[in-house]
Amino acid sequence: MKNYLTFTEEVAHALENKLPIVALETTIISHGMPYPQNMEMAKKVEQIIRDNGAVPATIGIMDGKIKIGLTDQELEEFATNKSVEKVSRRDFPYILASGKIGATTVAGTMIAAELAGIEMFATGGIGGVHREGEVTWDVSADLTELANTSVAVVCAGCKSILDIGRTLEYLETQGVPVVGYKTDEFPSFYSRKSGYGVDFTLDTPDTVASVMDTKWKLGMQGGMVISNPVPEESALPYDQIEAAIQQALAEAKENNIAGKKVTPFLLSKVKELTAGKSLETNIALVYHNAEVAAKIAVEYKKKQKK
Repeated sequence: MKNYLTFTEEVAHALENKLPIVALETTIISHGMPYPQNMEMAKKVEQIIRDNGAVPATIGIMDGKIKIGLTDQELEEFATNKSVEKVSRRDFPYILASGKIGATTVAGTMIAAELAGIEMFATGGIGGVHREGEVTWDVSADLTELANTSVAVVCAGCKSILDIGRTLEYLETQGVPVVGYKTDEFPSFYSRKSGYGVDFTLDTPDTVASVMDTKWKLGMQGGMVISNPVPEESALPYDQIEAAIQQALAEAKENNIAGKKVTPFLLSKVKELTAGKSLETNIALVYHNAEVAAKIAVEYKKKQKK
């Protein structure tokens, strides 16, 4: 793996000294937000992690290398380059061999984090089963990665454009624990509500870290979903966001939008229909997830030293 992994000095120092580290994805930078908000978000989320006692490791692929940690110049490249490709499990060999620039998805970031020895990852929302899943069986690779890759993911649930019920059923089948952080209801990304429950409710970083520690010491492979609702003041009403999603889904169907183009279209349309409020909520929940992930990472590392 030494031929493929490179580290910033900050991340290399943290790994060598067994300091808490939080992995971050690059798809949210390249494909999830417009410039310059994406660059501002990327730098601020890293600082939030540092402010809470951990080291940020933003992950992406450039020049045939999986980069664990990015410089400001590299972050700028991911924020502005229009040819950045999304990288999930199936894409690693091609993107690395071709030397192209690739932004890691949730699944891709989990893979790279585990290769680097990082157990904690903060993102916006995980992928899931699409609402047309009963017809097309469109299931995100994030879910199978959570079943196989031992990285805990702090998120605001799955994106509300997805079928939340089927997503949770899939995670249950795969044996992936779904933790509600200070909540007994699974959040739906933009909203704190979804109508669905969680497997366990945990209220402190220490208790979450204890569950992570126990799971992996038992030799139980796979990750954990730590669902962390968007802060109250930034949340959108469930009914409002659901109405926007239903309209966006109808327009996607009318325009025959399918495959990889569906999620970017829906997110863009929801942003338009909410007059930009969905983007503000997206940024707020990412910051909140980074803060919680850093606090859990700190507690988890304390347990490794005992």
